[in-house]
Amino acid sequence: MSTADGGSVIQLLRMRLHALNDLALTLKHVHWNVIGPHFIAVHEMLDPQVEAVREMIDNTAERISTLGGSPWGTPGVLVAERTWGDYTLGRAEAIEHLGALDVVYTGVIEDHRKAVQATDSSDPVTQDLLIEHLRKLELFQWFVRAHIESSGGKLSTAPNDSESAAAEKAATQARGKP
Repeated sequence: MSTADGGSVIQLLRMRLHALNDLALTLKHVHWNVIGPHFIAVHEMLDPQVEAVREMIDNTAERISTLGGSPWGTPGVLVAERTWGDYTLGRAEAIEHLGALDVVYTGVIEDHRKAVQATDSSDPVTQDLLIEHLRKLELFQWFVRAHIESSGGKLSTAPNDSESAAAEKAATQARGKP
C-alpha cells in the first residue's frame, strides 16, 4: 500500500472509530434511559450490542496503529471531528428509542459500506475488517427493526428522516395497536 493510500485509510478508519465510539455510548445511553412495558427486553438486548461494538472499536483502533496512525478515542476529538449530531432522546419509551436507534444504525451502516467501497483496491485487510463489522451491525439493526416492523416488512418509522421523527412515528404506530 502506498503512503498516500495508507493515509487515506487511516483517515477513513478514524471516522469509523468515532462512529463506533459514538454508537457504543448511544447504545449504553438508551440502555439506561429506556422505560415502558418492553423495558427489560430492550435493556437486556443492548448490552451484548455494546460489548460487540466495543470489540469493533478496539479492532479499528488497532488497525489504525498497524497502518502507522494514532487512534484518537477521546470524547473531545470525537465531537470535534464527527459529521453528525448527538443522539436526541433522553428518558423515553422503548419503542421510541428503537425507532431512533434504527436511524442511528442506518447511518453507521451506510458509512461503513462507503468505507468498504473506498478500501476495495487499496486495502483488502481493512475492507475485511469493515465487512465483519457490517455483519454484526446489520444483525443488530435487524434486532431493533423486529420491534418496529410489520409482518409485511413495513417499518413504522418510514421514512426515517431523523431520530426524533422516527421515535415519534414508532410511538404513534404503537399507540394505535391493542
